[in-house]
Amino acid sequence: MLVYSSGIDVSSSTLRFLARQLRAHHRAIGSRWRRLGAGRQALLALAHLRVGHTYAQLAAGFGVGTTTAYRYVTEAVDLLADLAPTLADAVRTASTKAFVLLDGTLLPIDRIAADRPFYSGKHKKHGMNVQVLADPFGRLLWASAALPGAVHDIRAAREHGIVDALAQADVTCWADKGYRGAGGTVRTPYWGRWNSLSTGQQAVNRSHAKIRALVEHAMATLKSWRLLRKLRCSTTRITALIQAVLTLHLASSGR
Repeated sequence: MLVYSSGIDVSSSTLRFLARQLRAHHRAIGSRWRRLGAGRQALLALAHLRVGHTYAQLAAGFGVGTTTAYRYVTEAVDLLADLAPTLADAVRTASTKAFVLLDGTLLPIDRIAADRPFYSGKHKKHGMNVQVLADPFGRLLWASAALPGAVHDIRAAREHGIVDALAQADVTCWADKGYRGAGGTVRTPYWGRWNSLSTGQQAVNRSHAKIRALVEHAMATLKSWRLLRKLRCSTTRITALIQAVLTLHLASSGR
């Protein structure tokens, strides 16, 4: 395999943050020697998450075995996932905001037609449903665990306890029509064909759409980590990957 130098579009502070966490972890478990130091391991993990390099590519680029590359990435991902904020943490942060934005996204996976639980009829592809909370500026606050793509957004929000948690904290939430009937503090647009709505209802829906559109910034932030654009790992690992990305994003943005 040919090897060449490449760049990763993440900040040096992100690399330092992950390296610090790995060094502390290595000391805690008494790890005496590694083929790669904490800084190089952190870089390897970031290359996997940000660029989506395979374990074989990482192994060639960093001069380690494929199994070692897998083990280093898994260790870093699990460590970061444990640091990710919980829904309760996100709601406490949201309670200081004027409102929050809620939406769901589908992370594509490599599954075949037989895997019906993962097939999203809405998106016409296999994937995992992830719920996202963003602040009024569209900045990512929290991302949920992954559920099969066949799960609708409102069901996913209820299963994660998002609706109840926001209602208990009295946090106003803006969402699209996929959350109609959620109740609590979740606000959705008026339902019906455009020409069947009154002028006032149309105006409300236009205003609602402008506010809710900001959540796309949070979605773009999540998917800027290119590994999440097409996941080829076990579905049991996807939640840890999402939580790791969330931790890295919040750390790099100082939140």
